[in-house]
Amino acid sequence: MKGDPEERAAAVGRYIVESGATVRAAAAVFGVSKSTIWKDQHRLRRQNPGLWAEVQAVVQKNKAERHLRGGEATRRKYLREPSCTAPHGTV
Repeated sequence: MKGDPEERAAAVGRYIVESGATVRAAAAVFGVSKSTIWKDQHRLRRQNPGLWAEVQAVVQKNKAERHLRGGEATRRKYLREPSCTAPHGTV
């Protein structure tokens, strides 16, 4: 879906709102870079401010939670790989 940027911006916006996806996940689904997703959001702000506001709410929620997801991924890594030692003996 690398065609019309305005169509892609709207499609990506709808996808993020409906699925609650992160920018990284949306980029993977649409086959574009994270930078393109951000640029599409700038386009969306001009063409559909209502959808843009909904997308921003999801993006801000994801941004607020990302430190938790990162910590959880690290915890799972050390639980899965017994040869690794957790930093400072935590897990």
